[in-house]
Amino acid sequence: MGYVLLRLKRFCGFATGFVFFLSGIVKLLDPAGAGLVMDSYFDFLHIGFMEPAAKFFGVAFALAETIIGTALITGVWRKATGTAALILQGFFTLLTLLLVIFNPEMDCGCFGEALHLTHWQTFLKNIALCILLAIYFFPSSMLGETKKRKYASFGLVTISVMAFTIYSLLYIPLTDFTAFKPGVSLAAGENAGGDLYEAVFIYEKDGKQESFTLGHLPDSTWEFIRTETVLKSTHKDPPVSLSISNADGEYIDSIAAEGNVIAVSVYDIDRTVAAWNRTAQFLKNAEETGFKPLLIVASQADKFAEEVSDLTPETVGTLMRHICFSDYKTLITMNRSNGGAAFFSDGYLIRKWAKRALPDKGGLSDLFQSNETEELISGSASGNLAFQGFLLYVFTVMLLL
Repeated sequence: MGYVLLRLKRFCGFATGFVFFLSGIVKLLDPAGAGLVMDSYFDFLHIGFMEPAAKFFGVAFALAETIIGTALITGVWRKATGTAALILQGFFTLLTLLLVIFNPEMDCGCFGEALHLTHWQTFLKNIALCILLAIYFFPSSMLGETKKRKYASFGLVTISVMAFTIYSLLYIPLTDFTAFKPGVSLAAGENAGGDLYEAVFIYEKDGKQESFTLGHLPDSTWEFIRTETVLKSTHKDPPVSLSISNADGEYIDSIAAEGNVIAVSVYDIDRTVAAWNRTAQFLKNAEETGFKPLLIVASQADKFAEEVSDLTPETVGTLMRHICFSDYKTLITMNRSNGGAAFFSDGYLIRKWAKRALPDKGGLSDLFQSNETEELISGSASGNLAFQGFLLYVFTVMLLL
Protein backbone atom coordinates (compact mmCIF):
# COMPACT_ATOMS: atom_id res chain seq x y z
CA MET A 1 0.00 0.00 0.00
CA GLY A 2 2.86 2.35 0.87
CA TYR A 3 4.54 1.70 -2.49
CA VAL A 4 1.31 2.46 -4.40
CA LEU A 5 0.80 5.69 -2.47
CA LEU A 6 4.39 6.72 -3.12
CA ARG A 7 3.96 6.08 -6.85
CA LEU A 8 0.72 8.10 -6.83
CA LYS A 9 2.39 10.99 -5.02
CA ARG A 10 5.31 10.96 -7.46
CA PHE A 11 2.92 10.94 -10.43
CA CYS A 12 0.96 13.90 -9.05
CA GLY A 13 4.20 15.80 -8.48
CA PHE A 14 5.42 15.04 -12.00
CA ALA A 15 2.09 16.01 -13.62
CA THR A 16 1.98 19.30 -11.73
CA GLY A 17 5.63 19.98 -12.50
CA PHE A 18 5.03 19.35 -16.20
CA VAL A 19 2.23 21.96 -16.26
CA PHE A 20 4.32 24.42 -14.22
CA PHE A 21 7.30 23.99 -16.51
CA LEU A 22 5.38 24.40 -19.77
CA SER A 23 3.39 27.35 -18.42
CA GLY A 24 6.59 29.09 -17.38
CA ILE A 25 8.72 28.29 -20.40
CA VAL A 26 6.22 29.56 -22.99
CA LYS A 27 6.11 32.85 -21.09
CA LEU A 28 9.92 32.97 -20.92
CA LEU A 29 9.85 32.38 -24.67
CA ASP A 30 8.12 35.76 -24.97
CA PRO A 31 9.13 38.14 -22.12
CA ALA A 32 7.44 41.14 -23.75
CA GLY A 33 4.18 39.19 -23.93
CA ALA A 34 4.57 38.18 -20.27
CA GLY A 35 4.94 41.87 -19.46
CA LEU A 36 1.74 42.69 -21.33
CA VAL A 37 -0.14 40.03 -19.36
CA MET A 38 1.24 41.36 -16.08
CA ASP A 39 0.27 44.87 -17.16
CA SER A 40 -3.32 43.65 -17.60
CA TYR A 41 -3.30 42.21 -14.08
CA PHE A 42 -1.99 45.48 -12.66
CA ASP A 43 -4.85 47.32 -14.36
CA PHE A 44 -7.36 44.77 -13.08
CA LEU A 45 -6.04 45.08 -9.52
CA HIS A 46 -5.94 48.88 -9.77
CA ILE A 47 -2.19 49.09 -9.14
CA GLY A 48 -1.30 50.80 -12.38
CA PHE A 49 1.63 52.58 -10.72
CA MET A 50 3.52 49.26 -11.03
CA GLU A 51 3.17 49.12 -14.82
CA PRO A 52 6.82 50.17 -15.46
CA ALA A 53 7.87 46.95 -13.68
CA ALA A 54 5.34 44.73 -15.51
CA LYS A 55 7.94 42.99 -17.69
CA PHE A 56 10.22 42.33 -14.71
CA PHE A 57 7.43 40.75 -12.66
CA GLY A 58 6.14 38.83 -15.68
CA VAL A 59 9.55 37.26 -16.26
CA ALA A 60 10.12 36.70 -12.52
CA PHE A 61 6.83 34.79 -12.11
CA ALA A 62 7.49 32.76 -15.26
CA LEU A 63 11.00 31.92 -14.06
CA ALA A 64 9.63 30.86 -10.66
CA GLU A 65 7.04 28.62 -12.35
CA THR A 66 9.67 27.01 -14.56
CA ILE A 67 12.17 26.35 -11.79
CA ILE A 68 9.49 24.96 -9.44
CA GLY A 69 8.27 22.77 -12.30
CA THR A 70 11.83 21.54 -12.85
CA ALA A 71 12.17 20.75 -9.15
CA LEU A 72 8.87 18.85 -9.09
CA ILE A 73 9.80 16.78 -12.14
CA THR A 74 13.30 15.93 -10.88
CA GLY A 75 12.10 15.45 -7.30
CA VAL A 76 14.70 17.60 -5.55
CA TRP A 77 14.10 19.26 -2.15
CA ARG A 78 10.59 17.80 -2.15
CA LYS A 79 9.27 19.46 1.01
CA ALA A 80 10.54 22.93 0.12
CA THR A 81 9.43 22.54 -3.51
CA GLY A 82 5.99 21.28 -2.52
CA THR A 83 5.53 24.17 -0.11
CA ALA A 84 6.56 26.74 -2.74
CA ALA A 85 4.31 25.13 -5.36
CA LEU A 86 1.30 25.11 -2.99
CA ILE A 87 1.82 28.78 -2.10
CA LEU A 88 2.22 29.84 -5.73
CA GLN A 89 -0.68 27.70 -6.95
CA GLY A 90 -2.91 28.93 -4.12
CA PHE A 91 -2.15 32.51 -5.10
CA PHE A 92 -2.94 31.81 -8.77
CA THR A 93 -6.20 30.07 -7.80
CA LEU A 94 -7.40 32.99 -5.70
CA LEU A 95 -6.46 35.39 -8.49
CA THR A 96 -8.38 33.42 -11.11
CA LEU A 97 -11.35 33.24 -8.76
CA LEU A 98 -11.42 37.04 -8.92
CA LEU A 99 -11.33 36.79 -12.72
CA VAL A 100 -14.30 34.43 -12.65
CA ILE A 101 -16.26 36.73 -10.34
CA PHE A 102 -15.57 40.03 -12.08
CA ASN A 103 -15.03 38.59 -15.59
CA PRO A 104 -12.75 41.33 -16.99
CA GLU A 105 -11.98 41.40 -20.71
CA MET A 106 -8.47 40.04 -20.39
CA ASP A 107 -6.62 36.80 -20.92
CA CYS A 108 -5.27 34.91 -17.92
CA GLY A 109 -1.93 34.48 -19.69
CA CYS A 110 -1.35 31.04 -18.14
CA PHE A 111 0.36 29.76 -21.27
CA GLY A 112 1.31 33.07 -22.86
CA GLU A 113 0.22 33.43 -26.47
CA ALA A 114 0.49 29.67 -27.06
CA LEU A 115 -2.88 28.77 -25.53
CA HIS A 116 -5.77 31.00 -24.48
CA LEU A 117 -8.15 29.79 -21.78
CA THR A 118 -11.38 31.28 -20.49
CA HIS A 119 -11.52 32.40 -16.86
CA TRP A 120 -13.56 29.33 -15.94
CA GLN A 121 -11.18 26.98 -17.72
CA THR A 122 -8.25 28.60 -15.92
CA PHE A 123 -9.99 28.33 -12.55
CA LEU A 124 -10.85 24.65 -13.03
CA LYS A 125 -7.29 23.96 -14.18
CA ASN A 126 -5.95 25.61 -11.04
CA ILE A 127 -8.32 23.66 -8.79
CA ALA A 128 -7.12 20.42 -10.42
CA LEU A 129 -3.49 21.41 -9.84
CA CYS A 130 -4.24 22.23 -6.19
CA ILE A 131 -5.72 18.75 -5.75
CA LEU A 132 -2.68 17.12 -7.39
CA LEU A 133 -0.33 19.15 -5.20
CA ALA A 134 -2.29 18.23 -2.06
CA ILE A 135 -2.01 14.52 -2.93
CA TYR A 136 1.70 14.98 -3.63
CA PHE A 137 2.56 16.95 -0.49
CA PHE A 138 0.38 15.48 2.29
CA PRO A 139 1.70 13.79 4.28
CA SER A 140 5.11 15.30 3.57
CA SER A 141 6.83 12.58 5.58
CA MET A 142 6.09 10.12 2.75
CA LEU A 143 7.72 12.07 -0.06
CA GLY A 144 10.74 9.76 -0.08
CA GLU A 145 14.41 10.37 -0.80
CA THR A 146 15.90 12.00 -3.90
CA LYS A 147 18.57 10.30 -6.00
CA LYS A 148 21.77 12.33 -5.91
CA ARG A 149 22.08 12.55 -9.68
CA LYS A 150 18.75 14.43 -9.80
CA TYR A 151 20.41 17.43 -8.19
CA ALA A 152 22.79 17.57 -11.14
CA SER A 153 19.82 17.21 -13.48
CA PHE A 154 18.05 20.10 -11.74
CA GLY A 155 21.18 22.26 -11.91
CA LEU A 156 21.74 21.65 -15.63
CA VAL A 157 18.14 22.43 -16.53
CA THR A 158 18.08 25.54 -14.34
CA ILE A 159 21.25 26.89 -15.99
CA SER A 160 19.75 26.11 -19.41
CA VAL A 161 16.50 27.90 -18.53
CA MET A 162 18.43 30.95 -17.35
CA ALA A 163 20.39 31.03 -20.63
CA PHE A 164 17.14 30.63 -22.56
CA THR A 165 15.63 33.54 -20.62
CA ILE A 166 18.59 35.80 -21.41
CA TYR A 167 18.32 34.92 -25.10
CA SER A 168 14.59 35.65 -25.09
CA LEU A 169 15.17 39.03 -23.45
CA LEU A 170 17.69 39.99 -26.14
CA TYR A 171 15.91 38.64 -29.22
CA ILE A 172 12.44 37.90 -30.55
CA PRO A 173 10.68 34.61 -29.65
CA LEU A 174 12.03 31.49 -31.37
CA THR A 175 8.43 30.41 -32.00
CA ASP A 176 5.86 33.10 -32.74
CA PHE A 177 2.34 32.61 -31.36
CA THR A 178 1.14 36.18 -31.91
CA ALA A 179 -1.37 37.34 -34.52
CA PHE A 180 1.60 38.67 -36.54
CA LYS A 181 3.32 35.34 -36.98
CA PRO A 182 5.17 34.78 -40.28
CA GLY A 183 2.78 33.65 -42.99
CA VAL A 184 -0.18 35.87 -42.11
CA SER A 185 -1.48 38.42 -44.58
CA LEU A 186 -2.31 42.07 -44.08
CA ALA A 187 -5.98 42.99 -44.28
CA ALA A 188 -5.09 45.78 -46.72
CA GLY A 189 -3.36 43.39 -49.12
CA GLU A 190 -4.88 42.32 -52.40
CA ASN A 191 -4.96 38.71 -51.15
CA ALA A 192 -6.78 39.55 -47.93
CA GLY A 193 -10.29 39.68 -49.34
CA GLY A 194 -12.00 37.21 -51.63
CA ASP A 195 -8.86 35.13 -52.21
CA LEU A 196 -8.81 34.14 -48.55
CA TYR A 197 -12.46 33.12 -48.42
CA GLU A 198 -14.63 30.73 -50.34
CA ALA A 199 -18.30 29.82 -50.54
CA VAL A 200 -19.26 26.49 -49.00
CA PHE A 201 -22.60 24.84 -49.82
CA ILE A 202 -24.33 22.76 -47.17
CA TYR A 203 -26.37 19.81 -48.45
CA GLU A 204 -28.29 17.10 -46.56
CA LYS A 205 -28.99 13.46 -47.34
CA ASP A 206 -30.49 10.78 -45.10
CA GLY A 207 -30.35 13.18 -42.15
CA LYS A 208 -26.61 13.84 -42.60
CA GLN A 209 -25.22 17.24 -43.60
CA GLU A 210 -21.97 17.76 -45.51
CA SER A 211 -20.09 20.72 -46.99
CA PHE A 212 -19.27 21.05 -50.71
CA THR A 213 -17.38 23.62 -52.76
CA LEU A 214 -18.66 25.13 -55.99
CA GLY A 215 -16.55 22.85 -58.14
CA HIS A 216 -17.59 19.68 -56.32
CA LEU A 217 -21.36 19.83 -55.80
CA PRO A 218 -23.26 16.59 -55.02
CA ASP A 219 -25.83 14.89 -57.23
CA SER A 220 -29.56 15.58 -57.20
CA THR A 221 -30.22 13.10 -54.38
CA TRP A 222 -28.83 15.69 -51.93
CA GLU A 223 -31.02 18.55 -50.64
CA PHE A 224 -29.54 22.06 -50.56
CA ILE A 225 -29.67 23.65 -47.06
CA ARG A 226 -27.63 26.89 -47.03
CA THR A 227 -24.47 28.68 -48.17
CA GLU A 228 -21.64 29.73 -45.86
CA THR A 229 -18.53 31.85 -46.43
CA VAL A 230 -15.50 30.39 -44.67
CA LEU A 231 -11.75 30.93 -44.51
CA LYS A 232 -9.98 28.70 -47.01
CA SER A 233 -8.39 25.61 -45.52
CA THR A 234 -5.02 26.75 -46.89
CA HIS A 235 -5.18 29.83 -44.68
CA LYS A 236 -5.08 29.02 -40.99
CA ASP A 237 -4.95 32.61 -39.80
CA PRO A 238 -7.21 35.58 -40.60
CA PRO A 239 -5.62 38.74 -42.04
CA VAL A 240 -4.22 41.29 -39.61
CA SER A 241 -4.26 45.08 -39.70
CA LEU A 242 -1.36 47.43 -39.00
CA SER A 243 -3.63 50.49 -38.77
CA ILE A 244 -0.94 52.73 -40.23
CA SER A 245 -1.57 56.44 -40.61
CA ASN A 246 0.43 59.35 -41.98
CA ALA A 247 1.27 62.63 -40.24
CA ASP A 248 -2.19 63.97 -41.19
CA GLY A 249 -3.96 61.07 -39.48
CA GLU A 250 -5.06 59.40 -42.75
CA TYR A 251 -4.96 55.60 -42.75
CA ILE A 252 -2.54 54.22 -45.33
CA ASP A 253 -2.47 50.49 -44.56
CA SER A 254 -2.07 49.58 -48.22
CA ILE A 255 1.43 51.09 -48.23
CA ALA A 256 2.75 48.03 -46.38
CA ALA A 257 0.84 45.56 -48.55
CA GLU A 258 2.32 46.40 -51.94
CA GLY A 259 5.59 44.91 -53.17
CA ASN A 260 8.58 44.07 -50.98
CA VAL A 261 8.45 46.10 -47.78
CA ILE A 262 10.86 46.31 -44.85
CA ALA A 263 9.06 47.81 -41.85
CA VAL A 264 10.96 48.91 -38.76
CA SER A 265 8.60 49.13 -35.77
CA VAL A 266 9.33 51.29 -32.72
CA TYR A 267 6.71 51.01 -29.97
CA ASP A 268 8.74 53.12 -27.53
CA ILE A 269 10.41 56.17 -29.14
CA ASP A 270 12.57 56.92 -26.07
CA ARG A 271 15.77 55.64 -27.71
CA THR A 272 19.40 56.73 -27.77
CA VAL A 273 20.99 58.73 -30.59
CA ALA A 274 23.02 55.68 -31.61
CA ALA A 275 19.86 53.58 -31.96
CA TRP A 276 18.19 56.16 -34.22
CA ASN A 277 21.36 56.40 -36.32
CA ARG A 278 21.39 52.61 -36.79
CA THR A 279 17.70 52.68 -37.71
CA ALA A 280 18.29 55.40 -40.31
CA GLN A 281 21.21 53.49 -41.81
CA PHE A 282 19.15 50.29 -41.97
CA LEU A 283 16.29 52.10 -43.73
CA LYS A 284 18.78 53.56 -46.18
CA ASN A 285 20.29 50.12 -46.87
CA ALA A 286 16.82 48.65 -47.40
CA GLU A 287 15.93 51.37 -49.92
CA GLU A 288 19.20 50.98 -51.82
CA THR A 289 18.72 47.21 -52.14
CA GLY A 290 15.24 47.56 -53.67
CA PHE A 291 12.88 47.38 -50.71
CA LYS A 292 10.23 49.90 -49.77
CA PRO A 293 11.35 50.97 -46.27
CA LEU A 294 8.88 52.03 -43.58
CA LEU A 295 9.45 53.37 -40.09
CA ILE A 296 6.31 52.75 -38.02
CA VAL A 297 6.27 54.38 -34.59
CA ALA A 298 3.80 54.51 -31.72
CA SER A 299 3.75 58.26 -31.35
CA GLN A 300 2.21 61.47 -32.60
CA ALA A 301 3.94 63.31 -35.42
CA ASP A 302 4.90 66.40 -33.39
CA LYS A 303 6.18 64.35 -30.46
CA PHE A 304 8.32 62.21 -32.76
CA ALA A 305 9.75 65.28 -34.49
CA GLU A 306 10.71 66.64 -31.08
CA GLU A 307 12.30 63.32 -30.08
CA VAL A 308 14.66 63.24 -33.10
CA SER A 309 15.33 66.98 -33.31
CA ASP A 310 18.85 66.59 -31.88
CA LEU A 311 19.94 64.15 -34.60
CA THR A 312 21.87 65.18 -37.68
CA PRO A 313 19.82 66.65 -40.56
CA GLU A 314 20.69 63.67 -42.75
CA THR A 315 19.46 61.17 -40.14
CA VAL A 316 16.29 63.17 -39.45
CA GLY A 317 15.64 63.41 -43.20
CA THR A 318 15.93 59.64 -43.64
CA LEU A 319 13.64 58.92 -40.70
CA MET A 320 11.00 61.49 -41.67
CA ARG A 321 10.95 60.36 -45.30
CA HIS A 322 9.78 56.89 -44.29
CA ILE A 323 7.76 57.70 -41.18
CA CYS A 324 4.23 56.51 -40.44
CA PHE A 325 2.30 55.88 -37.24
CA SER A 326 0.41 53.13 -35.45
CA ASP A 327 -0.51 52.24 -31.87
CA TYR A 328 1.62 50.67 -29.15
CA LYS A 329 -0.32 47.39 -28.85
CA THR A 330 -0.20 46.73 -32.59
CA LEU A 331 3.53 47.39 -32.87
CA ILE A 332 4.57 45.33 -29.85
CA THR A 333 2.44 42.48 -31.21
CA MET A 334 3.96 42.85 -34.67
CA ASN A 335 7.52 42.68 -33.32
CA ARG A 336 8.48 42.15 -29.68
CA SER A 337 11.78 43.93 -30.27
CA ASN A 338 11.62 47.73 -29.99
CA GLY A 339 13.31 48.78 -33.22
CA GLY A 340 13.09 45.36 -34.84
CA ALA A 341 12.08 44.85 -38.46
CA ALA A 342 9.63 42.80 -40.51
CA PHE A 343 9.68 41.80 -44.16
CA PHE A 344 6.36 41.87 -46.05
CA SER A 345 5.97 40.60 -49.60
CA ASP A 346 2.72 41.60 -51.35
CA GLY A 347 0.97 41.82 -48.00
CA TYR A 348 2.32 38.58 -46.51
CA LEU A 349 4.59 38.65 -43.47
CA ILE A 350 7.66 36.63 -44.41
CA ARG A 351 10.21 37.20 -41.67
CA LYS A 352 11.04 39.24 -38.55
CA TRP A 353 14.27 40.30 -36.85
CA ALA A 354 15.16 41.71 -33.44
CA LYS A 355 16.95 45.07 -33.41
CA ARG A 356 20.17 43.25 -32.44
CA ALA A 357 19.94 40.94 -35.45
CA LEU A 358 19.01 43.25 -38.33
CA PRO A 359 20.58 42.10 -41.62
CA ASP A 360 23.33 44.22 -43.13
CA LYS A 361 23.24 45.58 -46.66
CA GLY A 362 24.57 42.36 -48.13
CA GLY A 363 21.97 40.34 -46.24
CA LEU A 364 19.20 42.62 -47.47
CA SER A 365 20.44 42.26 -51.03
CA ASP A 366 20.39 38.46 -50.74
CA LEU A 367 16.93 38.64 -49.18
CA PHE A 368 15.57 40.77 -52.02
CA GLN A 369 16.72 38.20 -54.58
CA SER A 370 15.55 35.17 -52.60
CA ASN A 371 12.34 33.22 -53.01
CA GLU A 372 9.76 34.50 -50.49
CA THR A 373 8.26 31.07 -49.84
CA GLU A 374 11.63 29.48 -49.17
CA GLU A 375 12.56 32.39 -46.90
CA LEU A 376 9.30 32.03 -44.97
CA ILE A 377 9.76 28.29 -44.49
CA SER A 378 13.43 28.45 -43.54
CA GLY A 379 12.98 31.37 -41.15
CA SER A 380 10.02 29.83 -39.32
CA ALA A 381 11.42 26.30 -39.31
CA SER A 382 14.76 27.28 -37.80
CA GLY A 383 13.16 28.98 -34.80
CA ASN A 384 10.59 26.23 -34.26
CA LEU A 385 13.26 23.53 -34.44
CA ALA A 386 15.49 25.42 -32.02
CA PHE A 387 12.68 25.71 -29.46
CA GLN A 388 11.62 22.09 -29.91
CA GLY A 389 15.25 21.02 -29.58
CA PHE A 390 15.56 22.96 -26.35
CA LEU A 391 12.43 21.32 -24.92
CA LEU A 392 13.68 17.87 -25.98
CA TYR A 393 17.03 18.55 -24.31
CA VAL A 394 15.64 19.73 -20.96
CA PHE A 395 13.07 16.93 -20.69
CA THR A 396 15.72 14.36 -21.59
CA VAL A 397 17.96 15.70 -18.83
CA MET A 398 15.13 15.81 -16.29
CA LEU A 399 13.81 12.34 -17.05
CA LEU A 400 16.88 10.32 -17.98
CA LEU A 401 19.78 11.83 -16.05
